[in-house]
Amino acid sequence: MLWRLGLGGCSGLLLLWGSQAWSLPPTSEIPEEVLRAQPDLRARSPVDNQPLTASEAQKLQAELAARPAAGSVSPKVERLIFLLKLRKGVRDLFPFLLP
Repeated sequence: MLWRLGLGGCSGLLLLWGSQAWSLPPTSEIPEEVLRAQPDLRARSPVDNQPLTASEAQKLQAELAARPAAGSVSPKVERLIFLLKLRKGVRDLFPFLLP
């Protein structure tokens, strides 16, 4: 039946059918664009995953940046790691040279 009315008739029926838009969210819901624009002030500690305020998180980041990196190894161990990686690379390229 709608095919007989044509495009103009269908659009007229749609306009008369209802005045409310069904796809709009409720007015109590905050739009996603507004939520994206608001800064997230919740933070968690990278050390123990405890909730922090923004000022506490900033202080902790400054403390962690000032602290030297833990877990550095001696130069001998670094050289050994480099040689092992080099050996693995040579072994991948020429598997018949090294046992």
